[in-house]
Amino acid sequence: MNLNEWIGKSETVSDIATATPYAALSATLDWPPERPPAGTPLPALWHWLYFLPLHRQSDIGPDGHAKRGGFLPPVPLPRRMWAGSQFAFQQPLRVGDAISRVSTIADVTEKSGRTGPLVFVKVRHEIRRQHEPEVALTEFHDIVYREASRPDDVAPTPRQAPASSTWEHQWIPDDVLLFRYSALTFNGHRIHYDRRYVTEVEGYPGLIVHGPLIATLLLDLLRRQLPDAELARYEFRAVRPTFDINHFVVCGEPQADGKTFHLWAKDHDGWLTMDATAVIKA
Repeated sequence: MNLNEWIGKSETVSDIATATPYAALSATLDWPPERPPAGTPLPALWHWLYFLPLHRQSDIGPDGHAKRGGFLPPVPLPRRMWAGSQFAFQQPLRVGDAISRVSTIADVTEKSGRTGPLVFVKVRHEIRRQHEPEVALTEFHDIVYREASRPDDVAPTPRQAPASSTWEHQWIPDDVLLFRYSALTFNGHRIHYDRRYVTEVEGYPGLIVHGPLIATLLLDLLRRQLPDAELARYEFRAVRPTFDINHFVVCGEPQADGKTFHLWAKDHDGWLTMDATAVIKA
């Protein structure tokens, strides 16, 4: 199977940025849960509340993801992970907007890694407001596929997170937080809510905290510190899984130019789990 044949394949979906998902995520992240009026700008990354993956139940695979095929290439490897993303924010998206998203397979790369074969798929998303030709938000989504873990696999050497930060906030990733975020994003991946599956089938020590949730919490930390700042660019890279069996911490450090912020997440042992950079508009 030549997976490169999927490069250039695209799909378009439409949605309306309604107020209730905004209020529900606000409540989940401990903000006031009022439904915002039309015209309220969406905080960065909250577009993930829309364009939800509405797969039929009969199309769901054993891990809770949709069965392989369709828009994404049918990669014949069992584990699929969100490795990172890059964003350019051109125009604000607002509550009440009719919005569309054009998704295109930008690249497919096959490699051999420490645990065996790997496939990297990069998807480009372009989001526009209805009747406006300009792109409001460009997102590149990096997906990695790999073999299932084996008992003799050697864990990668963890990286120590920075020793100090200007801002920190501790989160307790309990079952309710993970369930609510899965529900809000219609994410059926069982590693986030099915403890028996994630420990007995996939061999992890606990439920896995969603990478997009951690990426959102990093920007939530920035938003709480600089509520009027407007984001220009953002990128994050997942470094190490975060499990619900211990707390984790999101951290931030302003850089010398006053517009760039180093953001990262660390687990209870101080190991780096996500590394990110945000740049605000002048």
